[in-house]
Amino acid sequence: MSRWQNWAGTASADPQRIHTPRSAAEIAEVVTRVAVHGRRVRAWGSGHSFTPIAVADSDAIDLRGWTGIAAVDAGSHRVTVRSGTTIRQLNAELDGLGLALTNLGDIDAQTIAGAVSTGTHGTGARLGGLATQIVQLELVLADGSVVTCSADRQPDLFAAARVGLGAVGVITHVTLQCEPAFALAAQERPEPLEQVLEGFDTFAAENDHFEFYWFPYGKNALVKRNNRLPAGETPRPLSRAREFFDYEIMENIAFGTLCRIGRAVPRLVQPLGRFASAALSAREYSDTSHRVFVTHRGVRFVESEYAVPRESLHEVLCELRALVPRLENPVAFPVEVRVAAADDIWMSTAQGRDSAYIAVHQFVGMPYREYFAGFESIVGAVGGRPHWGKMHTLDAAALRERYPHFDDFVKVAQRCDPAGVFRNSYVDRVLGPLP
Repeated sequence: MSRWQNWAGTASADPQRIHTPRSAAEIAEVVTRVAVHGRRVRAWGSGHSFTPIAVADSDAIDLRGWTGIAAVDAGSHRVTVRSGTTIRQLNAELDGLGLALTNLGDIDAQTIAGAVSTGTHGTGARLGGLATQIVQLELVLADGSVVTCSADRQPDLFAAARVGLGAVGVITHVTLQCEPAFALAAQERPEPLEQVLEGFDTFAAENDHFEFYWFPYGKNALVKRNNRLPAGETPRPLSRAREFFDYEIMENIAFGTLCRIGRAVPRLVQPLGRFASAALSAREYSDTSHRVFVTHRGVRFVESEYAVPRESLHEVLCELRALVPRLENPVAFPVEVRVAAADDIWMSTAQGRDSAYIAVHQFVGMPYREYFAGFESIVGAVGGRPHWGKMHTLDAAALRERYPHFDDFVKVAQRCDPAGVFRNSYVDRVLGPLP
């Protein structure tokens, strides 16, 4: 047996068998063998989910050896990629083809299959999450069959599998709608929180990508606006020295040091938070899109994130700001706020509604349960939907009320996997027991 643990240390497992397939046929063979012997199997990516969604007690399929771009349709800008490919590797390979994804989150360590299965998203009021860029999926079902689905071919399976929680099948290939490579102009600067909240709707509408980080106990938010650079304009990236200082020294080494001090001496967290908020610096630059979207995260944390209706954002943030000072234990990490357009994917957190995403974090090793529980109560009152890869306590009964197509999804998952080959305790909790 080999012990597995996720990035944040919030989930671990000791699977009896770890399979490392190198082809779709080998993945199908593994699934068939597991099913015949009455066992369960979960696919592994990079372990960047904070939930136990990837925990495998019996068998695990490690997809990290099944990587790379498998096919390119230059005319349509569509790329088919093997499911174990990390977003970092995908971005590099797309670069070489003169292509890019329209929108990305700020972490690129996840595998493409893990990212789409848990609903990874970026920010942009007119843009959807990563799964909205999928045009076709190939996956292995519980009986070992390899199937392909798209909007025109098995559309119900496609609606379920694009954010499938690993419960529908093991993804082998993902075909993505890309576009010609582009550059983004980035503006990052501290602004008074009250000013950011007052202008939030305008800022979200005026910018291609808009988000902000609120530092509890401070008066400022770090605001990020990313907009497409006009075609033909030469990008002006940060110098290597400035990039290293801003992102590695300040956002990782210095911030990590402040967090460790706060963990050791909790009474210092509030003044350190005020200091961090006041010490934020401004920068403007432009660069290849994925280099702007992605930020290296070297400081470990735990996280809970919910999508709420866009119109509920101010109410939620007002209550969250009132909650933080009442907590027994202080909060060392900022709150992140992003936006996304409505989509039609059954288990997407933005299904059917324009959404605001609110993510709360705590430095690893510091108390977080009271904070996360209070946050979950606040977002629950407005029908918040938890990110499938972030920490939450909801079960099938609660989730059914928040997802109009919940029962449609469960029906497809049970049709594709009637014996629960792809289930684990997390899937059992969020989807309910098998009939």
